[in-house]
Amino acid sequence: HLPNRHSMRLLLVLQLFVVAATRGFVPSSHSASTPCKNKDPSLSKIPTPTSSSMSSITILSTRTVTKSGCVLHRVKHASSSTGTDMVFAIFLPTAYAAGVNKGPTPAIYWLSGLTCSDENFCQKAGPTAFQQADAEGIALIMPDTSPRGEGVANDDGYDLGQGAGFYIDSTQEPWSKHFKMESYIKELTGLVEKKWKVGSDGTKAVAGHSMGGHGALTLALKNPSEWTSVSAFAPICHPTACPWGEKAFGSYLGSVEAGKDHDAVELLLKAGGSVFDEIKIDEGTNDEFKDNQLRLADLEEAAAKVGQKLSVRRCEGHDHSYYFISSFIADHIEWHASRLRAAVGKVTE
Repeated sequence: HLPNRHSMRLLLVLQLFVVAATRGFVPSSHSASTPCKNKDPSLSKIPTPTSSSMSSITILSTRTVTKSGCVLHRVKHASSSTGTDMVFAIFLPTAYAAGVNKGPTPAIYWLSGLTCSDENFCQKAGPTAFQQADAEGIALIMPDTSPRGEGVANDDGYDLGQGAGFYIDSTQEPWSKHFKMESYIKELTGLVEKKWKVGSDGTKAVAGHSMGGHGALTLALKNPSEWTSVSAFAPICHPTACPWGEKAFGSYLGSVEAGKDHDAVELLLKAGGSVFDEIKIDEGTNDEFKDNQLRLADLEEAAAKVGQKLSVRRCEGHDHSYYFISSFIADHIEWHASRLRAAVGKVTE
């Protein structure tokens, strides 16, 4: 007799299942395709701050970003410096997860440039940076470049306002209410050291690009005891003598003259001698901003005058973009690592 409608449907489903299985669409224990797995099972137990310490902290996302299973947390927290919520990213190496460090896990803070957020470095240089940082056992912390959101002052230009905090504390309205980025970086280092136990006891370095390079240089020169080492990619070296700096200092501080306290050239001349054993700087030969905005030659002249060792590499054919940063970021992490290891050694002696 002819099969009923239900039998026909069941037969059709079974036929489709057989066809799918023979063509590899149905997973089985004999499949040649296997899912990616962390090489180190301990990485699945990467610690995060306890719930009792998370009242003002929110983990926005956690992503696995290396073959070994290292993670990148994106974090939001309420900042007392800016009076706003701020976002940063923190990369944790295998050594942190495994708990093999005898001393604190060292850290490099990366300060980004104009228009950037915490995400630019992670997405564009991260694949190289995270692998190298993991190999060296170093955490990476990437803050935002300014406060953001409703009620936060802004400007129509890309080089002022949100995305352009210049790593200084503004004294002028309407900026002074929220734009306190120098204080914020200090607040952030304290937060990270307390909650993640990373970069503590003088085991942190700072690096950055363009405006962030300016931030790295000036924060380190003003507080050398806080930072083990400093490096920069295409930094704004002499902001009181370039259009970007003149606009920022005039708006945030009320005058270009007030910006001298936040100018790497002026700070080095004021120091009158060597501040770090070495400062590392890379700049592309095709950087479109090198002559009128970055003014690296001014910093070289100041360093020679006071006896500060400045290791400058002019990278042939490179411009101001993240292609440049991703090409050489591993060198900078390796350079910082040797100094950070020495700092950790002093802590554990």
